[in-house]
Amino acid sequence: MDNKEKQNVEIGEVVSKTEAFIEKNKKWLIGSIIAILVVIAAIFAVRAYNNSREETAEEAIFAAEQWFGQDSLQLAMKGNSLHMGLEAIADDYSSTKAGNRAKYYCGIICLRQGDYNRAIDYLKSCKLKDDFTPILAQIMIGDAYYELNNVKEAISRYEKAAKMDDNEITAPYALFKAGMGYLKNNDNANALKTFKQIKDKYPFSTEGRQIDKYIGMAEQMTEG
Repeated sequence: MDNKEKQNVEIGEVVSKTEAFIEKNKKWLIGSIIAILVVIAAIFAVRAYNNSREETAEEAIFAAEQWFGQDSLQLAMKGNSLHMGLEAIADDYSSTKAGNRAKYYCGIICLRQGDYNRAIDYLKSCKLKDDFTPILAQIMIGDAYYELNNVKEAISRYEKAAKMDDNEITAPYALFKAGMGYLKNNDNANALKTFKQIKDKYPFSTEGRQIDKYIGMAEQMTEG
């Protein structure tokens, strides 16, 4: 028997064994295929469901965002008989983009209304991926902690916000708040260090243009 004939025989044996395996395990194989198809169908169903929820959430939040922009904060928060408010949208569509925006707006409203613990909860839970909103959320969480007299945690949030994006707007703003927090905690050395950081890195920012008087204040308090 030459090599070609030998190869044909081996292929025939493999085919025969495969057919026998399929015949013997037909039910198991069919079950496995069905299971795979079910999983694939479920994946597509979840995607379709998520897309549908995203669209529904965007429709739901439209009126609330208009009210928020008009400073009708209570109406934005609670909604009316025709349109959902931000609270309900944040709860019902929490995993959607609109739901996360609703959490962010709720955090702002709670902060402005003095409900600081709820503001922290909302702002911590919102997952937004643009350039500035996550930074502003950190700063506002710091503001809420500051109002709750947890100045140490407030400073931590401000410093975290400053490191999230080294730009001329949010970074010096957050650092300035951190410096003022250090002053409130009588940590004058770290206040001075933070104010000098603004002067060195962001001299042309809004905070940088007025930072000399705060540096002078911190220096006096440190020496005193």
